[in-house]
Amino acid sequence: MNLLAIETATESCSVAVLAGERLVARSELAPRRHAELVLPMCEAVLAEAGLSRRALDALAVGCGPGAFTGVRLAVSAAQGIALALAIPVVPVSSLAALAMQAPDDDAAILAVIDARMGELYAGAFRRGADGLVEPIGEESVGTAEQLALPPAPAWNVVGSGWASYGDALTARLPAPPRWVDGARYPQAVDVARLAAPLARAGRGIAPERLQPVY
Repeated sequence: MNLLAIETATESCSVAVLAGERLVARSELAPRRHAELVLPMCEAVLAEAGLSRRALDALAVGCGPGAFTGVRLAVSAAQGIALALAIPVVPVSSLAALAMQAPDDDAAILAVIDARMGELYAGAFRRGADGLVEPIGEESVGTAEQLALPPAPAWNVVGSGWASYGDALTARLPAPPRWVDGARYPQAVDVARLAAPLARAGRGIAPERLQPVY
């Protein structure tokens, strides 16, 4: 399985290629430069992996939620490449990709992205037996004070929403977080990891069906 992944929903612009079992990635914290960087980064990871575009079996994309421009860019880039190559696309939640960066333990994971204007995007996840995260509730957008979480005795929290609304989020948890990092952003390497089993199972979609999530 050769798969190219794109994630530009936040300040971080990242791409990755999964070539068999090998992952090659590029990531840069570059607000407002995603459009300039994303395609050259795609070419760079393909070259490092020794793959041509024609060798790709599928595309994967972080389809949001996140910044309007960044989400649209990732979706448009993935659609354009996949249409040109006639290959499927696997959409992945940017919150799920973010949650992959939390410790691999038995705590539930709260992934939060600052949505600006006093709101955040939030998703609750748990780690499956395969090491990948799976949702344990619906993703949401709203204020930290309005956040409703499924019951769990312990939580790890990851993402820029913590840096902006940590005190309000702490009040929504049953206890202080076991682990927290407010300086993490979704990464294409995790989009690739989450998408790979779906792509192998033939669960990609036609590029024209890909929809952004804001």
